[in-house]
Amino acid sequence: MLWYLELVILACVTTGVLSALRNEVWLSALLRAAASDAPPKSHLWAALSEGAVGARLPARGPVELSTVTFKRMELAGGKSGPSGIRRSSERSDISERSEKSSQTSGLNGLRNIGNTCFMNSVLQCLSNTRPLLEYVSDDKYSADINTTLSCMKGALIKAFASVIKELWRGGERDAVVNTTSLKAQVQRFAPRFMGYSQQDAQEFLRYLLEGLHEDVNRVTIKPKPILTEIDDSLSDTAKAGEAWARYLRSGDSRVGDIFVGQLKSTLRCAHCLHDSVTFDPFWDLSLPIPSRTGNLKLQQCLQHFVREEELDGDEKPTCSKCGVRRKCLKWFTVQKFPQVLVLHLKRFSPTERFRGKLSVVVEFPLSGLDMSPFAAAPTAAAAATYNLYAVSNHSGTTYSGHYTAYCKHPYTGDWHEYNDSRVSSISPRNVVSAEAYVLFYELAPRA
Repeated sequence: MLWYLELVILACVTTGVLSALRNEVWLSALLRAAASDAPPKSHLWAALSEGAVGARLPARGPVELSTVTFKRMELAGGKSGPSGIRRSSERSDISERSEKSSQTSGLNGLRNIGNTCFMNSVLQCLSNTRPLLEYVSDDKYSADINTTLSCMKGALIKAFASVIKELWRGGERDAVVNTTSLKAQVQRFAPRFMGYSQQDAQEFLRYLLEGLHEDVNRVTIKPKPILTEIDDSLSDTAKAGEAWARYLRSGDSRVGDIFVGQLKSTLRCAHCLHDSVTFDPFWDLSLPIPSRTGNLKLQQCLQHFVREEELDGDEKPTCSKCGVRRKCLKWFTVQKFPQVLVLHLKRFSPTERFRGKLSVVVEFPLSGLDMSPFAAAPTAAAAATYNLYAVSNHSGTTYSGHYTAYCKHPYTGDWHEYNDSRVSSISPRNVVSAEAYVLFYELAPRA
């Protein structure tokens, strides 16, 4: 009877040829073997002797065992392996499973249980967010559940993880996943989503991420509030660091690691030219659409977001140096870029709602989005190039519309359209449209 052994090889390696390498790395391959007396789910663990292999091992595919010399072998009945051997955290089990799975993995649809297309669109975008997918599908989140400060005690992220796992369950094509249990938990956390009326996808995304963040918050003891303001004599970099540290004192999670960045707000007094700066965390950036007609580029929306705004009249703030209300200039820059950058195109801003939806085409790049012009400091600009991997779309009008999602498969790189229960392939050429509403970008690998 055929059964599977997982062969995990510990090699001593450096760049290029295995015999020259010095870093310990894990290489794994599935080995099919005939062994009727072996227990199921056994794991074969072995270590290569240094210099045993004089050639590169393939990135994928089976390893030819006849070419390797072992200095020790042990059959272990669990996934922990022999003592003294550590498994790298850089490559999670879900990554290995997903990359070896069939083309149907990640291509399941979501049932619309009553005007829930807004939720389905967001869930498909998050399902294709690779670091979040690996965190919940591999059950890593279980060790992080906050049972002291979280109002949901982990119920929200458990329901979310269950849906994500179902979406990635390989097998029958066109399988449809039910979200009733997840919706019930969302409603407990955010009662505004009670019932079955149409909701805004961006607002749902924000509430969902904040709820997941709270469920796995690493802070388990409520910190005492800091009443003192950050010392104005510090450099902007030091102020940003202190503001970030204060944020993490109350909210620190793997979800935040993925999605949260830091925004810098500058107020310049028109009288004394003194700059007052504040730093705040952000989950997404809501970008104004500067024109109702014609074709725009995403960079124009970003430039409009960071442009100087004059505060005068009733809007005049108090200058921290003058001590009185003064006319000021205000603008934003990004101090810390997140791993995943979410950009919200404000097609339904309050001033435009009575006139209808802004359906102008905003052209956005599928790769190489350069955010460095909007960075507050050169250090932030050094890691500010992003690639698109998901879009939440809205078709229709302000009061009657439908949400879908375009997502790039995190393992195959193919684009698909998710329309509730229906999933179909889509050409990258068709990803940019006038229906794009929320854009999901991931940091590009450094060259």
